[in-house]
Amino acid sequence: MKRKIFIALLIVFSSAQAIAQNIDKVKLDAYFDQLEKHEKFMGNVAVSRNGVIIYSKSIGFADVANKIKANENSKYRIGSISKTFTTVLVMKAAEEKKLNLNQTIDKYFPDIKNADKITVSNLLYHRSGIHSFTDDQDYLTWNTQSKTEKEMLEIIVKGGSNFEPDSKSEYSNSNFLLLTFIVEKSFGKPYKDLIDKYIVKPAGLKNTGLGEKIDTGKNECKSYSYTDRWNLEPETDISIPLGAGGIVSTPTDLVKFSDALFSGKLVSKESLEQMKTINGQFGMGLFKIPFYDKTGFGHTGGIDGFSSVFSHFADGNISYAMISNGTNFNNNNISIAVLSAVYGENFEIPKFDIYKPVPEELDQYTGVYSSTQVPLKITITKGSANLVAQATGQSAFPLEATEKDKFKFDQAGVVMEFNPAENSMVLKQGGGEFLFKKE
Repeated sequence: MKRKIFIALLIVFSSAQAIAQNIDKVKLDAYFDQLEKHEKFMGNVAVSRNGVIIYSKSIGFADVANKIKANENSKYRIGSISKTFTTVLVMKAAEEKKLNLNQTIDKYFPDIKNADKITVSNLLYHRSGIHSFTDDQDYLTWNTQSKTEKEMLEIIVKGGSNFEPDSKSEYSNSNFLLLTFIVEKSFGKPYKDLIDKYIVKPAGLKNTGLGEKIDTGKNECKSYSYTDRWNLEPETDISIPLGAGGIVSTPTDLVKFSDALFSGKLVSKESLEQMKTINGQFGMGLFKIPFYDKTGFGHTGGIDGFSSVFSHFADGNISYAMISNGTNFNNNNISIAVLSAVYGENFEIPKFDIYKPVPEELDQYTGVYSSTQVPLKITITKGSANLVAQATGQSAFPLEATEKDKFKFDQAGVVMEFNPAENSMVLKQGGGEFLFKKE
């Protein structure tokens, strides 16, 4: 839901040849054991081939404070993967002639700017121009509070428009909250009931539905960030994201959902093709997820400390899903490892040989750093055993020392190389290098 500068969830891979084959479960288990041992990842993954689960793995805790271990049926919030579910409901409404994808939304929301120009299709493709409420500067001051439909509409109306409808693509959570309200009005039923009728029952899902307040007694997971230890994250009230990010599920259920969707059990062939058709940057509730020479379709998600991805690859009829309730690692690397195991590509078990500086050594790196290359500042402070960094407007994240003057943040592929003598630091990420000077 809330996008962060340093965290990218989209999987991008280089070109190569591979075919789906027997999965190396022993090596994958060792991969996840290493992540768990070093507190790098908490969550669950699942893979199916031809509709049959061929691998699943759960590590970490549903509740860290009470040492409640997660298991295959532990439920996680899936964030924006909820948008794919909502799109299925919109398509069902269109198939049943309860709405038209080309109709404008002024019938439902006359107070929204450009409502007489914005179509249902524009909402699905993120081409409405409607400002995303999660981009509001004060969003994190009220996201844990219950909101009514009227209150959320007032927030969206106040946010206004970022561009002329259908002139470009720009991701907006407001689009899919509005679609939630539209399908409820079209069917005359609550979103929760529609998910159950049109998706949960037809796909045979056991642990999926609209979320409520997290209850670990019902095998639901809390979410965490990591700075020296797992820290409990605030809990977004589900009344806010609804069909934009409010569903809870498991990776096993997500691959079943994926298999049902792409085999034609949930929507018609024509509707599925519309969902897969890219207009600008996005399809309808789907986008392309490349892996080597293959292209899958799926979605990613993130809400509070949860992150998720699901994808379907026609090559081998493979569905893959991952949901995390806490990560101190680059989740893209986990997806690469699992899919590499599926398609017979090599992958390495990560090593975490960390250089351990003495506490006094860390003092020379602390301070506020700024750069002429990027419009943000990074504050470096000392944690209990290492450094902690925080960029302007972002959450704090831990830095691990790999050698003298060199630190990393695996989750976002960030490396920071300090030069105390010159009061400078070079940040490396995604092939770019940015020079920062201590103020």
